[in-house]
Amino acid sequence: MQVTATEAKNRFGAICAHAKDGPVFVEKDGRIDTVILSAKQFSDLQAASRPETLAQRKAQFEQSHRAWLAEQNQRFEAHGLWCDDLRVW
Repeated sequence: MQVTATEAKNRFGAICAHAKDGPVFVEKDGRIDTVILSAKQFSDLQAASRPETLAQRKAQFEQSHRAWLAEQNQRFEAHGLWCDDLRVW
């Protein structure tokens, strides 16, 4: 929905009700100046833009690459590190 700033001021309650269904674009001087969102839409937007913590990213990586990590750990258990017998001259 798109309204002028005057309409938004005069019909604020109705505009807030419309914002629960979708964003309301408020036009000022012929250009979109403001967007009115419902509280749920705003919190969803904030959650989507919030960066994940390192621990969350690590847990997600371990979950999605579980089979590969298990294979690498098995290889290490069986053969050790590839550079265990590397000699420094």
